[in-house]
Amino acid sequence: MIDWLLETASLYEFLHHLVEDAVATAGADGCGVTVQRRQGPLTVVSTGGVAEKLDEKQYGQNDGPCLQALRTGQAVHVPDTLEETRWGAYPAFAADLGVRSSLSLPIPVHAHTAGALNFYAGDPDGFSADDRHMLASFAAQAGGGIALAQRLADMEDFTRDLQTALASRRVIDQAIGSIMQQRRCTDEAAFGLLRRLSQETNLKLRDVCTRLLTDLAGRPPAQRPPLRPRP
Repeated sequence: MIDWLLETASLYEFLHHLVEDAVATAGADGCGVTVQRRQGPLTVVSTGGVAEKLDEKQYGQNDGPCLQALRTGQAVHVPDTLEETRWGAYPAFAADLGVRSSLSLPIPVHAHTAGALNFYAGDPDGFSADDRHMLASFAAQAGGGIALAQRLADMEDFTRDLQTALASRRVIDQAIGSIMQQRRCTDEAAFGLLRRLSQETNLKLRDVCTRLLTDLAGRPPAQRPPLRPRP
């Protein structure tokens, strides 16, 4: 998995590489990766043509092996769609598309996204016990990739928030210094004045300080370049 992550430029490419390898290894006819988003489940990667149609059918009726695996954290094996009685109209729909068996594996949750890896085959009993055991490792790898992508995104958000906080602190400190110099008062008194102005004008403290510095200098305060990670 580490090699794939290093060789691919995005989570999408990583997952696409993973499902293609899993399909080839298991001899499946298709595979889809479902993740749970706020607006509902979403197929982020699919291969084989029918995977996305089958996933969408399940999303539409809010039920099916993929969603059951995602919600329960348990593998769901369908040996033959023609003999399956669960999930309403879904098994017949799958059979009409030429899919006779499927395997839905929960993607281990390492972060705040639940998911499932869904395999489809044209023959009944398309996934042996050995296949199911082996394909579980691909679900684990998908979980690791998603977790890493989320961690990187969270770090990006943290860096952005930190930059905003530092920029605000710098502007506020400049405004306090200017008031101290003009009024010859303490930093506490200067900060108290700025806070009262913020309350009276219903503006954020940083915006009050920016306006003050702009009025004094005739231009907005200079911004520091964004933080960059050390090499």
